[in-house]
Amino acid sequence: MSMIHDTSPRTYRFIAADVFTSGYRVVGKIMVTSHGAMGMVNDPTRSALEVNDARLARLPMPTKLVDHFELVRMMKKHVYAICMARREDLGPHALVRGGFTNVIEYPIRITTQMFEIEGIMELPGRFDFTALITEGSREFMPIFNATLTGILIPNLRVESAGMLINRNQVDLMALLHQRVKPEK
Repeated sequence: MSMIHDTSPRTYRFIAADVFTSGYRVVGKIMVTSHGAMGMVNDPTRSALEVNDARLARLPMPTKLVDHFELVRMMKKHVYAICMARREDLGPHALVRGGFTNVIEYPIRITTQMFEIEGIMELPGRFDFTALITEGSREFMPIFNATLTGILIPNLRVESAGMLINRNQVDLMALLHQRVKPEK
């Protein structure tokens, strides 16, 4: 393991993750502490992400394995989304919700250059796009019961109980309840 361990008595564990960049889908395991994936990707002291037992597929053929490595390293700023099968893998409830206990669920569509994501965003109050994208230190935002689809690659579709979206890659956000009904 090449991860540099700090001196605090933390317990590390692996969680399964599906990581999406502009050209690849990387399926493997990421090492997290008790703070889960949210704690790891939003840690400002680490700019890289390591994926262990990493299977690589090109986005146009997301199920065709092109390579397999013990370890793949990538810059977090180039990651668009990280998908996890279990909501609990994102981290402790309080961390994921930003410390808030009462949240409002917002069904949402998010787009990036490569992907469309639909799911539920949980926020402590009203939806504030500018604050979500520019304020605070959390580079990755949690989306629940999410579906990621490739914009130009219709056969790329991943459903995830918990997904982390890189806010720096977001092109637009739209609340599904603000969708205009087609005229008859």
